[in-house]
Amino acid sequence: MTTSLPGPGVALVHGAALTGIDAQIIQVQATIGTGAPGFAIIGVPSDGTRKIRDRVRAAVLNSGLPWPSAGITVGLGPASLFRRGCGLDLPIAVAILTAIGTIPARAAAGHVFAAELGLDGRLRPVHGIGPVVAAAAVHNERVTAVVAAQNWPEAAALPGVTIVPGESLREVAGWLRGEHPSPSVLPAPAGRTPGPAGQEDPGLSGLGVPPVLRQVLEASAAGGHHLCLTGPPGAGIPALAAELAALLPDLTGREAAEVTALHSAAGLLGAERARTTQPPLRVPHHSVTMAAMAGGGTGIRPGEAALAHGGVLCLDDAPDFERAVLNVLHQPLRDHEIVLARGGATARFPARFILVAGMRPCPCGDVSVCTCTPARKRRYRARVTGVLGAWMPLRVAVAPLHLTDVTGDWPGGDADVGSAARVADARDRMAHRLSGTPWRRNGDIPRHELYRSYPVPGAGQTGVYGDTF
Repeated sequence: MTTSLPGPGVALVHGAALTGIDAQIIQVQATIGTGAPGFAIIGVPSDGTRKIRDRVRAAVLNSGLPWPSAGITVGLGPASLFRRGCGLDLPIAVAILTAIGTIPARAAAGHVFAAELGLDGRLRPVHGIGPVVAAAAVHNERVTAVVAAQNWPEAAALPGVTIVPGESLREVAGWLRGEHPSPSVLPAPAGRTPGPAGQEDPGLSGLGVPPVLRQVLEASAAGGHHLCLTGPPGAGIPALAAELAALLPDLTGREAAEVTALHSAAGLLGAERARTTQPPLRVPHHSVTMAAMAGGGTGIRPGEAALAHGGVLCLDDAPDFERAVLNVLHQPLRDHEIVLARGGATARFPARFILVAGMRPCPCGDVSVCTCTPARKRRYRARVTGVLGAWMPLRVAVAPLHLTDVTGDWPGGDADVGSAARVADARDRMAHRLSGTPWRRNGDIPRHELYRSYPVPGAGQTGVYGDTF
């Protein structure tokens, strides 16, 4: 990675482009012409070109740096890459300043720049800085990433890359010119990771969960089995989903890296949470759109299904969700990933989660004075069972939960600690039993393999393995 001039009057620096959670290092070339003043950017979608031009020009001028009075052409390559986002502002500005000689030609060698520019020249943070820094490390072992100061805690959590946090374009330009030393590189942050629910956890015992329901939650957490909970208002299904996420073992290795990259691309990380090691919990409202569930938007950001990767996706009042939104979940439930194609680019998001679908016993939810007809009840349940029923082998009716200080009579002392220990032990035994196979948990084994290896008489007719509700 160098900034040697590829031709007379052409400057070359490096930035990064993010598609989904995959970042790629790109070349930003700038050249100054001899004709009338102008500013053209080649290699980004036309709808974002004007915004980038306006931000870069205003940032350079308001930083007290010179702006050329001739034609400027900026090209981003390779041409086959999909490029969109504000992280291109800083490398474009540095390339222009290098082309006019304000910054020495080789000063930016071995650097990757990723930040948005404010109109006043300040560096602003961008989403997905984690994948960008990881891609820079793969591209060059000795690379230095120049990012906004607000992105530093997240970027510094990744080992092997020197991170230079900048406050403004003027500061970065002065550092590249050698006018002052680089901004102080602070030690890596601790990266506190709050629990899945983001609040104090009362525990299963504190919620007064009966032993039978506790066993169901343990089975779901251990085997990765999807769960349908039916109960009246006040049954606390989101709270049960949060406790299910708390039973899951901490993320390790590749899964933790994937979850961190997903949350980075969605802009959910920061100084207080630079790396994710605990299973996430996502509880979208029933008004969520299909795009919000699957993902999309600028840069193809991950949706709710991908953000639940490694944890729990809870759909409270699941029959109230649009059918198209529920249909989106077929792909992640079957393939454990979501594939999106937008604007000529394809993004793949890992999406292996435990689905918790909650519903009322009937549309009105008031079982004491219910006047719903049997046909209306069937239609209500079919909104979920007809779409996702085959994926949920565990179905339980729950009663309203009440916070309590009574731990209940459960073998093994502390019930919550015992539950987590049993889940971890069951996962260890499953990993040993399934070693040499493409599966890690019982819930990963496809149905046809279950039919072949563990035949059950009449399974296709009686609904065994979750064929019907």
